[in-house]
Amino acid sequence: MIRPRFGILGTVALTAAVFVSASGRAAPDDPAGPYKPFKIADQLYYVGASDYSSYLIVTKAGLIVIDGGDKPVGPQVVANIKALGFDPRTIKILLNTHEHFDHAAGLAEVKRAAAPDVKFYASAADGAIVAAGGVGDPFLKGERFTYEPVKPDVIVKDGDTVSLGGMTLTAHITGGHTPGCTTWTFPVTVAGKTRQALDLCSASVLPGYKLGKTETYPGQTADYERSFATWKKLPCEVFIASHGQFFDLHEKRAKLDAGKADAFVDPAGCRAFVDRAEAHFRDELKKQNG
Repeated sequence: MIRPRFGILGTVALTAAVFVSASGRAAPDDPAGPYKPFKIADQLYYVGASDYSSYLIVTKAGLIVIDGGDKPVGPQVVANIKALGFDPRTIKILLNTHEHFDHAAGLAEVKRAAAPDVKFYASAADGAIVAAGGVGDPFLKGERFTYEPVKPDVIVKDGDTVSLGGMTLTAHITGGHTPGCTTWTFPVTVAGKTRQALDLCSASVLPGYKLGKTETYPGQTADYERSFATWKKLPCEVFIASHGQFFDLHEKRAKLDAGKADAFVDPAGCRAFVDRAEAHFRDELKKQNG
């Protein structure tokens, strides 16, 4: 399988401009490049790549992993978990933000390294596409976007919770970028204080998405509208997301290394990101529909 990079991919332009429009930041030259894992909060670790995010949540009953990156990132996630001193064979729960290759193609590798009884949770709409290895995506077509399938063990609906070892995560179906895009919220401890973490799925409008009268998938425009309303209401103190550029991963990591223990506590940055992404969405909607 050819690993897509940001650039012109057939009729799809997955350019850095896609994400600048939402995040105000350019993508790294190699979004799947190796990245040293680190601790964000007492229960939360970053185990992803230079931009393709993956998170480890540590509980007294085992590990939870959110996202696997693209195919080459999957082994990196496993290696990063080991580098932090944790055993991947104690991964009991595997979660996904959305079904695009850069977040789901590494899931199979992570699942192979996990506990035999690991459970994969996903939304109905995106879970079906992950189970088909990327086939069925309403926009990303062709072999270059497919990957090894992983069938969900549990389908999550909006508001469902997933619990392990005293940690509870809540699923919020925030469609638009994909039909079943899932934002996850959960509490963590930062510098002795309980904070609410939000792992934002994606708010990006990819070049070529159709909105309004003609849509990439039926109901996409309304999904974006609901998602922006949801993100504005959700508590977002520790701001993380499916791409590192969305929440200034590298800049905040540098501040953390410099001794700022609460570097990832950024409610203002979270709101600003949502506002920029919504403005881009509304600009696109206006351009396409007059």
